[in-house]
Amino acid sequence: MPHIPDPEDDLGSLPPPPPVFHVEQALLGALLLEPHRHRDLTGISAEAFSTAGHAALLTAIRSLPAPDPAEHAKTTTWLNQVLTAAGEQTRGLTTAYLHQLIHCCPQPHHAPAYARIIEAEHSRRLLRAAAQRLVQTALDTSLPQRVASTLAEAGTLTTVVDGIANRFPPHPGSLPRTPATPDPVHDEEASGDEQLLLAAATARPASVERMRWLTPGDFTHPLHAGLWRCLSTMARRGASIDPVTVRWEAQHHGLLTHGSEPAGLLSFLGEPAGCDPEYRGEQILRRSLLTTAQNTGRHIEALTHDSATTTYQLVVGSRRALAGLNTVRTRWHLATTPPQVNTPTQARTSAPPRAGPPPTTAPPAVRSAR
Repeated sequence: MPHIPDPEDDLGSLPPPPPVFHVEQALLGALLLEPHRHRDLTGISAEAFSTAGHAALLTAIRSLPAPDPAEHAKTTTWLNQVLTAAGEQTRGLTTAYLHQLIHCCPQPHHAPAYARIIEAEHSRRLLRAAAQRLVQTALDTSLPQRVASTLAEAGTLTTVVDGIANRFPPHPGSLPRTPATPDPVHDEEASGDEQLLLAAATARPASVERMRWLTPGDFTHPLHAGLWRCLSTMARRGASIDPVTVRWEAQHHGLLTHGSEPAGLLSFLGEPAGCDPEYRGEQILRRSLLTTAQNTGRHIEALTHDSATTTYQLVVGSRRALAGLNTVRTRWHLATTPPQVNTPTQARTSAPPRAGPPPTTAPPAVRSAR
């Protein structure tokens, strides 16, 4: 016979509610038991609650005038009004659940503390959602302005972090634990672009000094990052640059001791490169910016999933992660902003002195020398 699932089995398979769910119950129970306490809760909104039913109850409590305490202790008139008002916004609320909320509250005068916990968890959810949007935008290849959209999401994420910092002032505490860094993924297309850039920069050394916005950290391959460091060092000191001198510099930087054959490296740098080094450098920096945005979003999202991370640690960890992305964004603007042409300022000709009024007194007499 086919197995007929038991409804109780389905209910048992549901995940348990998050810990903040019980805090929401305690807060709503405090407000149902002592309605006048909602005046002390100024920073919390209905959006901060994890369920639609709890949000509807808070809205209903705030929309109705608080009853007389003595009358409220004797009758359930006000509770019935709350249930009716909340039922207009969501379904499933019952009188029994309102009484359950009241029993879930240990101390009604702790309502401000309950509200603070709910605000903190709501901030965690907002931060996680903003971080996820940043990652999704950086990965979306269908966007016509992918970099601009990614930077806009990064700005939104920064605004969320600043808002949390304003609601939760900083305090002395430990730094957040650093999530594990994902392993770099080898990209053949990125590696090819980096090889073309290095060959073009070796053939046109003058472009290296104009590309200070490109750093070794923007490269995906460690060997390519080291070669760019060699080129930058040689360009700063005015050394002669060609495939032979770059290979010699790479040897001094220890790049030829990890399985890199000198002959292969020399032939790679000597390949003819007809591309513009600065254009190829912008493509590498663009890929670095998008990758940094993805890693930043994943890092912040990992912080929010760690239940041991406090709100203060979320702010500190998020700002640290965003600082690295802001550094790449600054270099991106330097690379893509055309240089300003300094127009020579016209020399101002001194105007002739204005004629003053005629003197009214005679000039002093000159004494003759004896």
